[in-house]
Amino acid sequence: MISGVGASALAEGKRGAFYNTLEEFHKHWDRIDIICPRVRNDRGLLAPAAAGKGALRYENKFFGNVFIHPSPWPKILQPFWIYFEGLKILSANGGLLGGKDRHWELENQNWVMTVHEYPPFYNGLGARMLWNKIKVPYVLEIMHIPGYPRTSDLREFFYKFLTRIFISIDSSKAKAIRVINKNEVPGFLKKAGVSESKIKYIPAFYIDLDIFKLMNLEKKYDLIFVGRLEKNKGLDILLEIAKKSNLKILIVGNGALHNYLKLEIQNSKLNDRVILYGWAKDSAEVAKLINESRALIMLSYNEGGPRVILEALACGIPVIATLVGIVPDVLNSNNGRIIDWSSDQAIKAFKEAKDIKVETDLSRFDKTVAIKNYADNIKSLI
Repeated sequence: MISGVGASALAEGKRGAFYNTLEEFHKHWDRIDIICPRVRNDRGLLAPAAAGKGALRYENKFFGNVFIHPSPWPKILQPFWIYFEGLKILSANGGLLGGKDRHWELENQNWVMTVHEYPPFYNGLGARMLWNKIKVPYVLEIMHIPGYPRTSDLREFFYKFLTRIFISIDSSKAKAIRVINKNEVPGFLKKAGVSESKIKYIPAFYIDLDIFKLMNLEKKYDLIFVGRLEKNKGLDILLEIAKKSNLKILIVGNGALHNYLKLEIQNSKLNDRVILYGWAKDSAEVAKLINESRALIMLSYNEGGPRVILEALACGIPVIATLVGIVPDVLNSNNGRIIDWSSDQAIKAFKEAKDIKVETDLSRFDKTVAIKNYADNIKSLI
């Protein structure tokens, strides 16, 4: 498994979505090795957990069979770390034959790489280098296309352009390309020259239905936003909604736009109606806050998911969302409204949807069921 910042965050001790996935996913494999970018915290670069006394340490083993291999090098050298560390892992675990004269071949055919791919494509480049050397099969996982269907800044525009011109080459030796929504990413990939036969829809999202459920709590907020406070999340539209209406809005999350939002809320005298909550401490708190709200709002310009849509539906509240990610796969007039990137549309949609009695069958998103399906699909490609 070749991953990005999620694995680095795990090594730093953060127990987020990546940790929760591995908690179930590891049960389906004898061994999982995760190669990721280097790890750092606010005190600097972290050394391995086995390092000497006084060193900053990261965790590199989880659940007994999951091993993290952060790079010691800058991110620009990540393809080479993937290549050399990949050969080392396979050699140490009986996956390779030869090696004395630098001629390697894959001995154990039960190895497969899943590669979380995104611009600037260093994960895919590293996987391609390994494939060229030993023909280890790999699956590219493309969660979403930066800047698609709509860009939030110049960087996203550039990344979308890069993806369009590079992805067919990047994926040419991959066994398959995994996508996590049915329409948005597959449509982009096909237009970019990727063969439809190589695109495989394997859902990534799961929810704990014991936590996210209807609680019949008193409603304290009209709208709730849950997520990172970043440019692609459409938070500029959310501020417009607050200024144009009397809705009480709860913003749960943190990120680069926190200080900007705080200042805008103060300058616009919205403190009594727009609450910057910060991160919730755990999933149970998120579920409680969702249940205390009349509707969830999701205004992203581009997304892979997001998971919070499913969490809101499981809690029995309607969702108002833009047409990105999994939205067209799960949202309809019986559980919410799909809108354009418009504050006026969002306000109108809230009036229409706030009293909907949401009843959505989410059994396919049960954590155990969803992750077993993911593991079984990957195994079928070996």
